[in-house]
Amino acid sequence: MDLGIKGKTALVCGASRGLGRGCAEALAAEGVHVTLVARNLEVLEATAMDIRSSASGVITIVACDITTAEGRAQALHICPQPDILVTNAGGPPTGDFHDWTRDDWIAALDANMLTPIELIKATVDGMMARGFGRIINITSSAVKAPISVLGLSNGARSGLTGFVAGLARKTVAQNVTINNLLPGPFETDRLHSIFSEAAKSGGKSVDEISAVRKLSNPARRFGTRQEFGATCAFLCSQHAGYITGQNILLDGGAYPGTF
Repeated sequence: MDLGIKGKTALVCGASRGLGRGCAEALAAEGVHVTLVARNLEVLEATAMDIRSSASGVITIVACDITTAEGRAQALHICPQPDILVTNAGGPPTGDFHDWTRDDWIAALDANMLTPIELIKATVDGMMARGFGRIINITSSAVKAPISVLGLSNGARSGLTGFVAGLARKTVAQNVTINNLLPGPFETDRLHSIFSEAAKSGGKSVDEISAVRKLSNPARRFGTRQEFGATCAFLCSQHAGYITGQNILLDGGAYPGTF
């Protein structure tokens, strides 16, 4: 299927690894000119080199902290009018809510709620004026089925979800859609860090915890970044203009509910 986005421009955050990289790879494969944003320059350069080997679009990089005003200014200087925006920031630390301070909450909100909102604010009007825009926020399955040790993420990402639900209905008439992708367990550094924390307190190895978690998923496996990226690319396509304000769960069937 031709997604109809060849030649479009995309700003993809957290693009050097994991799910953000999966989105960048999938968009680049469709001929999108992609700006990759991440903090680690060395990893970012290596990722960009890999993607360029099979991409027909132009691949640029910005090494910055997108959760800061300075970082967002850097990214938007390089890619000031993206047709596609993929927001993505590393999840806050796990733990017990009794131990979290106000500063912990502010950091989580800055990264996982306020930064996406600021990026949307900086780009959505231009998308509407041009008559095309696709905004994808990578959130978490914990928005739909909260996980106790991910309380900071549960709260911050749910705030973003509520904001998007209202805005997405105001932009779709101009062919600008805003949707959230809710990943369950995927083969990422983030998942392994959660397993590492669990191993410290649970008396089991990371491999043991991983094996149990994998078998407990109806799919009997974890997702891949390629699967995630393909879903993102479709939602960014010309064929997805009637999908907006949705929370799309990718979890191998782990969520047991009907709705």
